[in-house]
Amino acid sequence: MSTLRPTDLAREHGISTQAVRNYERHGFIPAAERTPSGYRIYTEVHAAALRAYLSLVPAYGYAAAGQIMNAVHRGRRDDALTIIDRGHAQLLRDRDTLEAVRTAVNQLTAESPAAPGPAPDDRTRTVGELAHQLDVTPATLRNWESAGILRPARDQATGYRVFHAEDIRDAELAHLLRRGGHLLDHIATVVQQIRTAGGTDALAASLDTWQRKLTDQGLAMLHAATRLSAYLTHLDSADAVPDSPAPAGPTRP
Repeated sequence: MSTLRPTDLAREHGISTQAVRNYERHGFIPAAERTPSGYRIYTEVHAAALRAYLSLVPAYGYAAAGQIMNAVHRGRRDDALTIIDRGHAQLLRDRDTLEAVRTAVNQLTAESPAAPGPAPDDRTRTVGELAHQLDVTPATLRNWESAGILRPARDQATGYRVFHAEDIRDAELAHLLRRGGHLLDHIATVVQQIRTAGGTDALAASLDTWQRKLTDQGLAMLHAATRLSAYLTHLDSADAVPDSPAPAGPTRP
């Protein structure tokens, strides 16, 4: 198998050789063998691993990409696939939420401002139930309430928060826009626009932007699947799964 230098791997992706070494140290690519003088020896297996890792980042994020590669290098492919499955499930949830918000906006703009549009689910939620549904913490929902995004009612007997259909819709929208990088004050403005069914142009632009992000992420997942499959084929051809590298001490490049 032909050998490669750190600069060969780095040049392909426009990154530094230090980044390549960091990826090796963190287990994102296999540990390199060393020459007697201590220099790293990379191969096409390492090149395939780096392609796989860097393609996973835009698809699933830095944390998940690193977890996937570490799972592969520990021989735990089912764990890696589970992380991937969760990413696809989240993308589907985002798509469903986006469609629900679009539907709510269309209903709101078609009706009078005094008649708020229905949420996808009319069952009430406690703060814990809604936090679990959105995969956030109850403290996050309380922060959104403080920012004016949510306006839950209170149970007269217990004083606990009760989220009705419109509150759930607003929380779903807030979750979607937070994932899109919007600040809380902007989200509060958008939610208020939905409540009043006015000024929806800004909301429509936000949803269109998020729709493009979801499309880009879906395409990135397809690309990542191709790269990861190619890497697994390299590993299977070598008839060995590299161990996850232990933290390295000072070494030569």
